[in-house]
Amino acid sequence: MAESKVEAFLSPQEEQEVVNAILKAEKNTSGEIRVHIEPATTLDPYERAQEVFLTLKMENTKDSNGVLLYIAVNDRTFVIYGDKGINEVVSKTFWNDTKDVIQTHFKKGQFKQGIIEGVLKAGEELKAHFPYSSDDTNELSNEVSKG
Repeated sequence: MAESKVEAFLSPQEEQEVVNAILKAEKNTSGEIRVHIEPATTLDPYERAQEVFLTLKMENTKDSNGVLLYIAVNDRTFVIYGDKGINEVVSKTFWNDTKDVIQTHFKKGQFKQGIIEGVLKAGEELKAHFPYSSDDTNELSNEVSKG
């Protein structure tokens, strides 16, 4: 039954809007953004985000510049997890600022909008530190993954 809650979290159309936001965010950067949604976790959410990051092979980007937005729907929690290449260059407030943007929408039940705003904000930061170059390839899938 828990799976249905994950499926209901975003409609297929909303999920496509999230994918479009990822495409838009990645258009100007070599960075990679993924969104992962699952019902719940028995681990600490940060540890689970780290585990999903590795399961999705997000550490394999050329510049260590992957960002994962991990959401545990039933636990009502989320984590923004960035690879070491990003953590070395972003401002100290970046992750909290992005978290605040997402949380503001989530508290209003605006899940799709929260994810999109978080993805676009991450994309802006990635663009500043990892600008797109003509030899960039899309290293990771843009689809929303589910657990």
